[in-house]
Amino acid sequence: MTTPLISIATPNLDHLTKLDYEVVYDPAEDSFILLDALELDVPELRAGPSGRVCVEIGSGSGIVSSFIGSILGGTDALYLATDINPHATKCTLGTGLQNSVAINPILTSLTTSLLPRLDHKIDILLFNPPYVPTSLAEMDLTQNAPGIGSTWAGGEDGMDVTAVLLSQIDDLLSPIGVFYLVAIRQNKPLEIIASIRKKFEGRLDGKVALQRRAGGEMLFVLKFWRVQP
Repeated sequence: MTTPLISIATPNLDHLTKLDYEVVYDPAEDSFILLDALELDVPELRAGPSGRVCVEIGSGSGIVSSFIGSILGGTDALYLATDINPHATKCTLGTGLQNSVAINPILTSLTTSLLPRLDHKIDILLFNPPYVPTSLAEMDLTQNAPGIGSTWAGGEDGMDVTAVLLSQIDDLLSPIGVFYLVAIRQNKPLEIIASIRKKFEGRLDGKVALQRRAGGEMLFVLKFWRVQP
């Protein structure tokens, strides 16, 4: 018997302005496929323990962190959101307030300010990365001068930024940890899953949680989790 889909309202972003979207990513199809993948997992996510640690990398507008907060509802979860763009941290904080989710934004690159303090403590990890294939020079330029370009320039195969986080997920995820990652076809999503299985020798597993065509792109949400002994 199929479990009925539990509908979660898309977070309200009415407080954000046209000027905000000149420097912070305007949620698009890649944002919404991540929301949809989380919505499919509402029963599983709500069945977890209270007091979970939820971390979004590259939070931008804050729409994803607010959405996971709406899913978990009135729990005592801790919501952390990192971004290298100072304006994004302000937008994330505002979006949390707008949607009654207590998000704690952190101005940092990926997990730089979180490790080793959060080693093996993150229960829900979320990342919609800069995944567009670009030159390394373009990626370095945008990542070192945070702005709208840092949301999409991903280097060779669009994987240079993502690869840094993938190398850390065994250290980051708690014993019940789960990780949701957005990718496109050029990122070779099935190879990402295979490499995680091989690299972490059965400690982590993964699958394609959702895929969808958006214009000329094929979008994927990959889901990874800690394998129980």
